[in-house]
Amino acid sequence: MLEQLKEIDSQLFLFLNGKHNTFFDPIMYWASDKLFWFPFYLFLVVIIFCEYKKRGIYVLLAIGILITLCDQTASNLIKNTVKRLRPSHEPALQNIIHLSQAGKGGQYGFISSHSANAFGLATFLILLLPKKYNWLKIIIIFWAVLVAYSRVYNGVHYPSDVIVAIILGIIYGFLAKFVLSKFQIFNKN
Repeated sequence: MLEQLKEIDSQLFLFLNGKHNTFFDPIMYWASDKLFWFPFYLFLVVIIFCEYKKRGIYVLLAIGILITLCDQTASNLIKNTVKRLRPSHEPALQNIIHLSQAGKGGQYGFISSHSANAFGLATFLILLLPKKYNWLKIIIIFWAVLVAYSRVYNGVHYPSDVIVAIILGIIYGFLAKFVLSKFQIFNKN
């Protein structure tokens, strides 16, 4: 059964990774670049402080802890425990996959830190922001999906690496919102 799942994962990876083209190659490269999104993150910080004023510092603190949890769980705990090679390091796939200009990435890929971080942040903000920001919530969902998909497109993660990371990010996003809502200072208007 496990071998069948690995085979399906590999075939789905090859299908998705094989859909590259000259239009989307630079888009997917930049979608995976953390620094590229700095203006977007800055915009989110402005929205947070406009909405929550002084309490925005607690929101940013929660986001910092959330991203640290997502990233360290994915990068240090899971990747170093499972030690599944990225498709870009898999000898049987190296000559048939498309890699972006970012290169092969680290040796291990299960699970995607980018995807866990993006979906952790997206989940937290979707739960946190009031309804008047529904337009922004749609953009946040699009952003998280784009980041996660770019990891497969760029040849550095299998679909299962991304799917499990998405689940982890969503769980941590819910947990961060739950913990933040328990602080009395945050609940006061």
